[in-house]
Amino acid sequence: MIDWNRINTVLLDMDGTLLDLYFDNYFWQEYLPVQWGKHNGFDEVAAKEKLLPEFKSREGTLNWYCLDFWSSNLQLDVMELKAGVEHLIKLRPSALHLLEALVKMEKKPVMVTNAHPSLIDMKMQKTGIDVYFQQIINSHSIGAAKEELRFWSSLQNIIKFDPAHTLLIDDNLAVLRTARDCGIAHLYSIARPDSSQPEKDSEEFTAIEDFRDILPLMVDS
Repeated sequence: MIDWNRINTVLLDMDGTLLDLYFDNYFWQEYLPVQWGKHNGFDEVAAKEKLLPEFKSREGTLNWYCLDFWSSNLQLDVMELKAGVEHLIKLRPSALHLLEALVKMEKKPVMVTNAHPSLIDMKMQKTGIDVYFQQIINSHSIGAAKEELRFWSSLQNIIKFDPAHTLLIDDNLAVLRTARDCGIAHLYSIARPDSSQPEKDSEEFTAIEDFRDILPLMVDS
């Protein structure tokens, strides 16, 4: 249980935390390679062999999360392709419960995400959860991915939070470690970011299985 009396700022990731990571994993690992292969004369296996290592090499960088970068690099309209599978966008279990509880506790959160602004817009239109947030801050507007120290120092200038009294929930362990290096005291991971996959090893971080587990009884209803 989190001591909510010690929390003044709540920072929430989007993909894999509030939203099921299946949409993103399926898109990058399955759907996009197939579509790219069709345009370039590769079968599915060959397309994956060519693209997946390139995707892997960019992980943790701003370009990895930049749809404009990949549209240019792959000569495809990646955002248009995303729209083709947007029906797969969905909230993780009890995510809405968490957001509603935060409103009851008067702790309106800030979303901090690496997602491209156009993709944020799509996902907010699909889920409607933007109404719960005080601000939505993306790494592209800052110019650094959340895996970089510069993101957190810039964020602190934007929203003026006290790291000792800040909670961050994020499924990305590299992000959590960088946030820890910047002094954020309350850090939680997600046990199962992708509903199609088994629980992942959260290593040194406590992983949340159900958001209701971290809420006080007075709002857990």
